[in-house]
Amino acid sequence: MKKRLLYFTACLLAGKLYAQTATFSGEVIDGNISIGYGVATGDVDGDGKPDILLADKKEIVWYKNPGKKAEKWVRYVIAKDLTEHDNVCIAARDIDGDGKVEVAVGAQWNPSETKNSKQSGAVFYMAPPDDRTQLWEPVRLHHEVTIHRMQWVKKADGDFQLAVLPLHGEGNTGGEGAGVKLITFDVPENRKSIWGYELLETSMHMTHNLQPMEVSGRFLGLAVGGKEGVQVFLNGADGWAPSGNWMVPNQGVGEIRTGSLGKGQLFTATVEPMHGTSLVVYSKDSRTVLTEKIKEGHALVCADFFGQGRDQIVMGWRNPNVVGETGVRIFVGSDAEGKKWQEYTLDEKIKIACEDITAADLDGDGDMDVVASGRSTHNVVVYWNQLKK
Repeated sequence: MKKRLLYFTACLLAGKLYAQTATFSGEVIDGNISIGYGVATGDVDGDGKPDILLADKKEIVWYKNPGKKAEKWVRYVIAKDLTEHDNVCIAARDIDGDGKVEVAVGAQWNPSETKNSKQSGAVFYMAPPDDRTQLWEPVRLHHEVTIHRMQWVKKADGDFQLAVLPLHGEGNTGGEGAGVKLITFDVPENRKSIWGYELLETSMHMTHNLQPMEVSGRFLGLAVGGKEGVQVFLNGADGWAPSGNWMVPNQGVGEIRTGSLGKGQLFTATVEPMHGTSLVVYSKDSRTVLTEKIKEGHALVCADFFGQGRDQIVMGWRNPNVVGETGVRIFVGSDAEGKKWQEYTLDEKIKIACEDITAADLDGDGDMDVVASGRSTHNVVVYWNQLKK
């Protein structure tokens, strides 16, 4: 069942019955992007409001949060033409507590080139000017071929690292050959200087995304999804190492996010296989397929959008399915085991071929909104969460 208006009646929350109604209302804040490879949120200028950041084909940009709905999001360019090939990913997070995000980007996207590191892959820390509406200075870091995804990771000791994941191992052909090397960068005091890094042999031959596993501010590990499944990596006194724990074994995975079922119970949401057709939830010993009606699923985010004390799943796909649809859907769970879910649309009026997605409380009303970028639809869309209790 797909509805724009979501009615939740008799929701069981903390042992009591609540009636809830929630609506998402879509707004296109930019209808003229190229591809929209990666989208992120965070306070760029320190005004206390989360802004939107985008890694587009040849530009890295941010949109200033106007603070009110229906007002214009002003677009500023962070960098343009960083490399010969496309930009591909972005990470934004306040890692030093100054109220402004630090930004890193991946570029030189050339996935078919796995041997020549000059023609494939690039990683930059973007050093901001005093006026963040002006162009930022790119600081080139170490890279491997086919750089694809990145995340700022807060470790157990409270320090931040930049974790960067390639798509292929060096010299790979068709996902066969050397394992992918995960790169973890230490953040130097002088961020324009040399960044120390560690290379971790993942023994995974094609990877697509990674998820920091942080619960209540505590770092549990880093989940990496790819051709062989989802593997967990841990950080200890001797650095990074595989834990031996496969959250998803022997199943190709493109997207990976973790969420909460409440009462300390976690779940893992995946798109399977890579650029796949299925949205799947793993909880305890169960595997539940939520839908198999997508084509090139490419975006996932988990958050408690409705104040239920448990997370919902928002998923997007970018190629038309058997009925010609692309779009974004939200899945709402109703049981403690994570086996029962209901599907809804966020906004039927807006067409989006979803490339990437994230969530943040953009209007400060206490509930999470959704931000998505569209590949062939060339748009950035905010889905405003108008939760009514």
